[in-house]
Amino acid sequence: MPVSEALRRLALDPRFWTGESATTDDADQRELRVTLPVTGGYALVLDLDLATGERTLGLRVPASSEPVQLGWAPADGPFPAALRWPELDLCARVIAWEDPTLPHPGLVVALLSPFAPDDDPAATATRQAAYRSLRREVAPAVPHGPEQTPLPLFASDDWWPSPPAESPQVLDEATITAITEPDFAFREVRGGSRFPAESLADCVRRAGEHLRLVPHQQWYADTWQLARAILDTGDLQRIPALLAALTEAGCDHPTVLDALSEPLVPAEACWMVETLAGAMPGTLLARQL
Repeated sequence: MPVSEALRRLALDPRFWTGESATTDDADQRELRVTLPVTGGYALVLDLDLATGERTLGLRVPASSEPVQLGWAPADGPFPAALRWPELDLCARVIAWEDPTLPHPGLVVALLSPFAPDDDPAATATRQAAYRSLRREVAPAVPHGPEQTPLPLFASDDWWPSPPAESPQVLDEATITAITEPDFAFREVRGGSRFPAESLADCVRRAGEHLRLVPHQQWYADTWQLARAILDTGDLQRIPALLAALTEAGCDHPTVLDALSEPLVPAEACWMVETLAGAMPGTLLARQL
């Protein structure tokens, strides 16, 4: 499991996402490593310094235990342009395909997108969907109101206001908009002699090949035409029919079923339709925008 309980707790703290101080419940834990396996022995590795907020992104290559650094950033940025957005998007899709606990767009995009600055509308929409996917359990509303039936004069709700209800969303819309605005104050690190350009390119190539094989597999080959029809028309209202066809064919892949189930998240549904149709990532999402 690439996501530890410590990271899951951090992900529920808004300060962790806005660059402010945030720590785990363990006062002695000052560092946290998140390893996200991609494919073919490659993995994206994010090291978090919980004391300073510094973040280091690395690439672990096959037959190696320690990652090669892609970029480093202080708590409040600027973040280096260590990844191109299509690279991150593709890797996040493969990670989600292999790990149902990490849907796309979700935690992976939220964690790593600062390292992939891009002002493309599809990228922004995917980032925002990733931050909106962060959810926490909230306590049920505390009963309010008079213990006994009040006199008519005091029966108005103005006399018995409801306490503010905590939102299950970790970040509100204003914060999500603020942290997903294009940031052009980034550092370019990909031209450095130590940047593992060839290894990253090989990782991305393998990730692309991994997804290109999906439409030729068992259940997906039988539903390819329906996925392609949704892609060609851009009609997301046909997604329930695709979900039904996959279920009838015996598909039990949780990532596929969740992405196509209600309540439908367009960014999540689009990447799955694109994958099942064998289309270029972002093709359907760009049409929805």
